[in-house]
Amino acid sequence: MNISEVRELNNVELYRELSQQERALMNLRFQKTTRQLTDTNALRNTRRTIARIHTVLKERQIVKDLGLNEVSS
Repeated sequence: MNISEVRELNNVELYRELSQQERALMNLRFQKTTRQLTDTNALRNTRRTIARIHTVLKERQIVKDLGLNEVSS
């Protein structure tokens, strides 16, 4: 999932996707531990997707906070 796809999601969908990606990361770690993981890039890609989601959520929070500060000034 690239950044443009992440930005198209609303906040509810982002939190749902974040939950799914974190669960997938946990499963990938179990597979790695038990030597069942065949796609070695899956861990990296999942971590990066989680980081992208966190980035978009933080951006939206900053914009929201700035918008509230501008209105009250």
